[in-house]
Amino acid sequence: MICNDKKVMFTTFSVPVMTRLRQPERLVLDTLVDAGVARSRSDALAWCVRLVGKHEDTWLADLKDALRHVEQVRAEGPRS
Repeated sequence: MICNDKKVMFTTFSVPVMTRLRQPERLVLDTLVDAGVARSRSDALAWCVRLVGKHEDTWLADLKDALRHVEQVRAEGPRS
């Protein structure tokens, strides 16, 4: 569905995804579960993905600005 130049996808599919997380990342998910934000690690990970998606425009813009700055500093640096 497209509304006001915004495309929204609707689906009822839930697809399992395998990921490898280190202990610190698992602790983040466990904290979300313990706090009642999510029912399981799977739900906690989905919550994190939704949160990033919600703020992705701002975050990606900031990231692109940072990359432009890195490219500028590299261009001004010594040549090999």
